[in-house]
Amino acid sequence: MRQPLINKFYFVHSGIICLKKVFNYSEKHIIMKKIRFILILLLGSSFLFLHAQTAPALKIVNRIHCEGDEKWDYLFSDDQSGYLYVSHGKMVQVIDQAKGEVIGKIEDLDGVHGITIAPSLHKGFISTKNDNSVTVFDTKTFKVIKKLVVDGKSPDAILFDSFSQKVFVFNGHSNNATVINAENNEIVTNIALSGNPEFSATNGKGKIYVNLESASSIAVINASTYKVENVWSIAPGAEPTGLALDNETHRLFSVCANKLMVIVNAETGKVITSLPIGEKCDGAAFDPGLKFAYSSNGDKTITVIKEGINDSFSVVENFPTQEGARTITVNKLTHHIYLPAADFEAAQTGQKGKIKPGTFVVLDIIAQ
Repeated sequence: MRQPLINKFYFVHSGIICLKKVFNYSEKHIIMKKIRFILILLLGSSFLFLHAQTAPALKIVNRIHCEGDEKWDYLFSDDQSGYLYVSHGKMVQVIDQAKGEVIGKIEDLDGVHGITIAPSLHKGFISTKNDNSVTVFDTKTFKVIKKLVVDGKSPDAILFDSFSQKVFVFNGHSNNATVINAENNEIVTNIALSGNPEFSATNGKGKIYVNLESASSIAVINASTYKVENVWSIAPGAEPTGLALDNETHRLFSVCANKLMVIVNAETGKVITSLPIGEKCDGAAFDPGLKFAYSSNGDKTITVIKEGINDSFSVVENFPTQEGARTITVNKLTHHIYLPAADFEAAQTGQKGKIKPGTFVVLDIIAQ
């Protein structure tokens, strides 16, 4: 008996409906899986982003112990040799950065302040405040070559300028700078300044920059004529100490007592911006590879500031350090940061706490 046409049609039509349902179900299932996958990716990316935002930019990887319980000031990284020179009372200790240990010292120094190195000449220069002198030493043997008495009081910051092959010594209590010929170890001249000098920087092309703490300004010195060409106000910054330079973008980073890092155009003197930093700052450093500017502060922190494009700057974090870690240097090849510090006894009223014996260290910190 023939099946009615209508039944055949119903059967076929029903099959089409079933196929459509199967197809629609499969399509929806695939779409839902894709949505779930995208959501998982978004959640994972959000987690990584939040982790990146909260993870510290820095990490302490070593505390290098050094003998002695006296005060300290500047330290200097000779990036080419991998040596770190640390001022410490009546001596400069030399640390092998890769080994993390002291390998030598220059002694019989009367109140060390700063160290600078002339790599091509294999010489180092140390400023000492109590006898107003600069000690010249051999960086291969660490033996003293010569001692020069400067015409100034309390030699402090000291800088070797490769452009002029001169050493600039900034005398903190006489508002002047002494220029030394690094090749023959002779004093060339003195430069009068309009305030007491602090940290300095060179662009390697004939310009020397130095913070004038009492004048809240930056002086620009011609490294060939020894003349002060400009004095730039850094308002709103006040009483600047540490100074660093990005020689690629020509930006100066000056850290100030009123808890500001002031960023200045090194070609025009224009203040670009200022950002908040920790209290009681002293040192500043800049890592050109990472575009990080650092302020070492007396509140046991380093303020990390990131330099972006088109003069954009932002505070990354205030990284915890240690009591006394107020001066800083950075190895621009390895990106390691070094700060001297120690433990202190409880301070009596109106006095500073004494250093606990055997606790002097150099913090070795690296950017992550």
